[in-house]
Amino acid sequence: MTRVTKGCSQGLLSLKRILRWGEKTVRPAGCCVPRNSKSPARMGSSSSVQFCGIPNGKGPHTVGCTDLMSDHTIQGTFLRLFYPCSNSGEHEDAVWIPKNQYYLGLADTLKLNRTVGDFIFSHYFGSVKCPARLNAPFKPGEKYPLIIFSHGLGAFRTLYSSICIGLASQGFIVAAVEHRDESASATYYLKEKSSSEPCEENCNELEEVWLYNKSPKPGTDEFPLRFEQVQTRADECLRALDLMLDINAGKPVTNAIQSNFDWLLLKDSLDVKSIAAVGHSFGAATAIRALGRDSRFRCGIALDSWMFPLREEIFSAINQPVLFINSEKFQWVENVLLMKKMDSTRVERKMITIKGTVHQSFPDFTFLTGKLLGKIFKLKGDIDPYTGMDIIINVTLAFLQRHLGLQKDFNRWDSLIEGEGEFVIPGTNLSLPLQKPQNVK
Repeated sequence: MTRVTKGCSQGLLSLKRILRWGEKTVRPAGCCVPRNSKSPARMGSSSSVQFCGIPNGKGPHTVGCTDLMSDHTIQGTFLRLFYPCSNSGEHEDAVWIPKNQYYLGLADTLKLNRTVGDFIFSHYFGSVKCPARLNAPFKPGEKYPLIIFSHGLGAFRTLYSSICIGLASQGFIVAAVEHRDESASATYYLKEKSSSEPCEENCNELEEVWLYNKSPKPGTDEFPLRFEQVQTRADECLRALDLMLDINAGKPVTNAIQSNFDWLLLKDSLDVKSIAAVGHSFGAATAIRALGRDSRFRCGIALDSWMFPLREEIFSAINQPVLFINSEKFQWVENVLLMKKMDSTRVERKMITIKGTVHQSFPDFTFLTGKLLGKIFKLKGDIDPYTGMDIIINVTLAFLQRHLGLQKDFNRWDSLIEGEGEFVIPGTNLSLPLQKPQNVK
């Protein structure tokens, strides 16, 4: 296994350890309430473990979410949309992990027995909800900037709900893509049932086809697989962008997932000149690749980026501002040096490191384990996870305002972009070798 894969798999291996522990003893952990925040989304039932919850957004907007599969085939776009919603009607919070097959995918990714993994994930996380109202009506009346969000290796569209909800509560529309390049732990598309299968009246003529995480064969070079996947992922981000702009233009939406969500409410609600690409880990590499492919993205945010899938040659095609937000514990010298190769004197390229964070400080799992176990198994860093998430969201908002031309008050967090603050430093915490000056663009 390469140094890169070991680093990228660190959080998943930690989660595997906590699940192994859970096979031996499953005891409730105390539920906590984050400081300076509304109460977290309530989770668990009388038979499930109680943990801290995914935090509510801190912006002025109530957040809704809905799932969209625009084409039921594998070539279609699959995403969860987070958006400012109206408060009318009764809409329950969305289930965090919407189908049991995702548990199987997580078990496969962690190399757990599927039966054991399904049981433990169901017990710990089966009734977890995120504080976004499923299929609640979209709130029209203003132009919202758009974010296309790309998940990391072994994740899927719902595992970064805390970040997406935080941004949507501040007036962004966030399209969290679920990638079908076999880098997600699990995803699916639909196909028509064969004619040999009888279909009774009112039955669904489509059936789910599930795709699970693909790992390189032992002893083989990992780069060709990851390089191919990052191209596919960037394609999927561009298709998601095209789809959102079609929706903004009022074109009809065909959704293979049944819902009563009214897509026509989104007509003329996007600020088409304020679009950003954001992603975590493999998703950060995806966002960077998408920036070089499409100038409609005005800037990018790379959350603890895994740079391995990218060729250095593509950096010259990226003309947009980029902010690297790194954790203290995940990064290594070679990876950061690749980020530094994107330094520019012409457009803003910034890097900060959040002290006390780990790679899993960005996905939602950091909120869903008790304090002791979270630290032991590296799902939590030394920093309070809610404080860490506040910094991630606030510095993202400040950078987006700066480069999307937003008329908000997010510039109050501009100091974070410079690495100024109690829990942030400029650049990296790593000691980098001295480099000769480069001809940066």
